[in-house]
This record gives sequence, structure tokens and C-alpha cells, in this order.
Amino acid sequence: MITKRNDLLSKKVIQGLKNRHMNGYYVHSKQEALDLAFEIMKPGTSVGWGGSDTLNKIGIKEELYKRNFKVIDRDKARDAEEKYKLERDCFYTDYYLMSTNAMTEDGILVNMDGHCNRVSCLCFGPKHIIMIVGMNKVTKDVESAISRVRNIAAPINSQRFAGNRPCQVTGSCANCLAQGCICDQLVITRNSMEPDRIHVILVDEVLGY
Repeated sequence: MITKRNDLLSKKVIQGLKNRHMNGYYVHSKQEALDLAFEIMKPGTSVGWGGSDTLNKIGIKEELYKRNFKVIDRDKARDAEEKYKLERDCFYTDYYLMSTNAMTEDGILVNMDGHCNRVSCLCFGPKHIIMIVGMNKVTKDVESAISRVRNIAAPINSQRFAGNRPCQVTGSCANCLAQGCICDQLVITRNSMEPDRIHVILVDEVLGY
């Protein structure tokens, strides 16, 4: 029943993305998403990414090293200074891989970030963005997408980092201004000025948070 719902809903989401000059795709499994991402990317090009549980789960990072790509891997940085440099290098990549914290049924992308390297690349820099998005992240409208980001994605994501932020303690968003808050920039992508720059691969699976 869930798959049938997702099959039907994905058509609306893809049309919404098309209306907003973004490319939408729909697949049924992580493997299909992985295969499609490599169909979109051209061998020999440069690829980077931001933090994403979804990317980790589909194994795309490991697969990139097996193929002919120039990989910008911030996870291999020896220290904070090198990591910062690699994150900046991602602005010049041909492809930037990420997911989205939430999106609406009519194709609006909603993301919240702390360090903001991820949302910065979404807005400007890399020639192409490839997003891999579980259908669990699709919400009715912008208001519900923001609610999902603040009350589901952020409290879960915050557990990955050191600190003592309110959502780490209670599991609930406190709209805080705590040191190290990961909810500093709210980015709503309602349209793409550059057609064919943003590719969104929807997956009929629960991916990310």
C-alpha cells in the first residue's frame, strides 16, 4: 500500500520539480538510485558531497572510488583546516551529492544547516546537484516541511555531534540559540534559475532522517 501511494505521489512531485526547472526521477530501491546517479554523472568528472545519512546508506561514496571520478572527500581530511579546504573545493566540482531534509509534494526543497557548506553548494557553486531522497521526506507543503526539519531531522541529526544542545537532551526542538546549534540557516529552494542543474532522485524507501 505504501509503494502504491509513493508511485502515485511521485508523479506529482516530479511534475512539481519540472515546473520549477529541476529534474525529478523515481526508483524503487537504493540500488536503482545508485545506478541512476551514475547514469547522470559523466566519468572523469569531479564529485563532492556534504553530510548525508542517505548517501552513506546507498554506498555511493565507496562506489565512486571504484570508477573514473575525481573525488573530493572531506571525510579523509587530516585535520579541521584540511576539511575546511576540501569543503570549499566542493564549490568547483562538476557534481555535488546530497539529500534534502524535506520537500513538498509540489517540488519545493527545504533544508536546515549549521556549518552551511551543504546548503551553500545547493544554492551556488557546483555545476550539478544530485539529490537522493527517500519518499519519507515528502510533505504536504512548506509549513509541514519546515516542521519536519525542525522536529524530526534536526533533533536526530544533532545526536551525531558533541555538545549539550536542548534537542540533544530532550529530543525536541527548542528553537534555541545554543552554541553549536545546527539550525542556523533555513534554505527554501522554490525554483532553479539554471534548468537541469538540480537532479532529484526519489526512492521508494525510508532513507535518512
